[in-house]
Amino acid sequence: MAGQIPRQFIDDLLARTDIVELIDKRVPLKKAGSRNYTACCPFHNEKSPSFTVSPDKQFYHCFGCGAHGNAITFMMEFEQLEFVESIEELAKDLHMEVPREQGNQPHRPAPQADDYSLMQKAADFYQQQLQQHSKAAEVQAYLARRGLSAQTAAEFQLGYAPESWDALMKVLSGQGGKAIRDQLLQLKLISRNENGREFDFFRDRLMFPIRDKRGRVIAFGGRVLGDGQPKYLNSPETTLFHKGRELYGLYEARQQPGHLSRLLVVEGYMDVVALAEHDIRFAVACLGTATTSDHINTLFRYAPQVICCYDGDRAGRDAAWRALQNALPQLKDGVELNFVFLPDGEDPDSLVQKEGKEAFLARLEQAQPLSQYLFEHLLVMHDVATDAGKSALANKGAELIKQIPGSFYREQLTDKLDNLLGRKTQRTKPSNARPVAPRPASANLKITPMRRAMALLLQYPSLAKVMPYAPELATASIPGMSLLLKIQELLLEKPELTTAQLLEYWRDLPEHAILLKLATWEHQIEPEQLSQDFLDTFHSIEDIYLQQRLEALERKDKLKQLTQAEQHEYVLLLRALKKQKTANSWLTRLARKAPLCYNH
Repeated sequence: MAGQIPRQFIDDLLARTDIVELIDKRVPLKKAGSRNYTACCPFHNEKSPSFTVSPDKQFYHCFGCGAHGNAITFMMEFEQLEFVESIEELAKDLHMEVPREQGNQPHRPAPQADDYSLMQKAADFYQQQLQQHSKAAEVQAYLARRGLSAQTAAEFQLGYAPESWDALMKVLSGQGGKAIRDQLLQLKLISRNENGREFDFFRDRLMFPIRDKRGRVIAFGGRVLGDGQPKYLNSPETTLFHKGRELYGLYEARQQPGHLSRLLVVEGYMDVVALAEHDIRFAVACLGTATTSDHINTLFRYAPQVICCYDGDRAGRDAAWRALQNALPQLKDGVELNFVFLPDGEDPDSLVQKEGKEAFLARLEQAQPLSQYLFEHLLVMHDVATDAGKSALANKGAELIKQIPGSFYREQLTDKLDNLLGRKTQRTKPSNARPVAPRPASANLKITPMRRAMALLLQYPSLAKVMPYAPELATASIPGMSLLLKIQELLLEKPELTTAQLLEYWRDLPEHAILLKLATWEHQIEPEQLSQDFLDTFHSIEDIYLQQRLEALERKDKLKQLTQAEQHEYVLLLRALKKQKTANSWLTRLARKAPLCYNH
């Protein structure tokens, strides 16, 4: 669940975090009524606000798309952070240090506290050299020839690595000596040859700092200024940098106003920067590797539409095919993957310089949908004019389609495959069918006494004291009974927990999804009626238990296997059943006569 972060720290962090203040900094909120706040949902497009934030529960919920959660979940979804990263960000805002528990987990190299600081110092040094080095005018002239302004260079923190063997190392290790040099080696900012000589990894190159999604410098790309090789040199992988997961330009794209509606995947740093120069600020580049499944997953977390832009030659189309295959397991309903192939000899940098912003954007509007490119590629590989070709196409198509999690995509591609093979689809669709807007998952849950009791307890934790403490009910064969009792037990132990804190105890457990849905249910109950309404709901669960108990005793009675105590209990239950005419529970009426009714 929480990894090596202590549970108590997470409780304290959520207790100190004001979710209204946290969200309001990112999505302006307005007061709605006497208790809650509202806004247009940041997770889907809408004109009328359906996104609410409850300061009492420290919880948010959208009645339009169903998004909901606590402060940690909001940071994960809005800022696209991992769980631990969200904890760290919230802690940083509160000036809290995240503690770590010692466990038996295998050791994994972790960044030192000042690794990011050292990487930023390197970026600052390169930027300074772009302005002050004796070769600065030459490098600036190169940028101007490439059509880049000083403003764009500053936005992307472009710099220059001097051709000196150890300029960076001297500046950064001046205060710390060998300890800093060892750290520079680990971060691959310097190298050491077999003779033990240490030298700068990047020399005489235009420098592109690579930033993670939180804006921290984690690596560099360096472009040669002349005809040297390699033309581009990337940082090797380190504890900070994993090239198969990072995307150059993603941080900068996310700094634009509003939410990203699409992301354009290009091949190089210069493509990203050149497009930004022409005010196309949604381009990102993979870092010296093919577009991986991790890349695709990250892209879809930030934008519903992804456009992959490649050269039109064989290498470009091969790269596109690899990207498509890696994307299939990420194709959930609601996302879109398209492909654009550029004219021979052109890349986004050269093309936008020639034809300008509007013409380049027009090319993106003509991008091929995934379905079109998928079957174009398969038809090149398989000749459907032959039975063997049809069979191979059927097998390969089915193999690819089954990887897709989204039912819409699977059905669409299966229908298209059937058409290509001359098969009749088995799926029938009414001619007057209309798209149905998605409903929040919680709206599809059937209301049962157990779910109602659980929802009320989650939303109003103080009800744990109202709820009779009856651990004997754990033996009842009622779905959710043990979970309800666990929630009560936790709240009796920690009565100060809010809804947000309470839900965090089940993160990454199977019950978390259902608890999140129950925590968003709206109950039209007056505050003064809350306790009684909860008790009535709980008593109805007791009734179910006692009915089950009665049926069990009836079966034993028929077999003449009842003990004397069970015989007494059986008689009391039968009398209670006959007299039941009000909403009072059996247990309430029986408690006066048989207080040990649970202890059978």
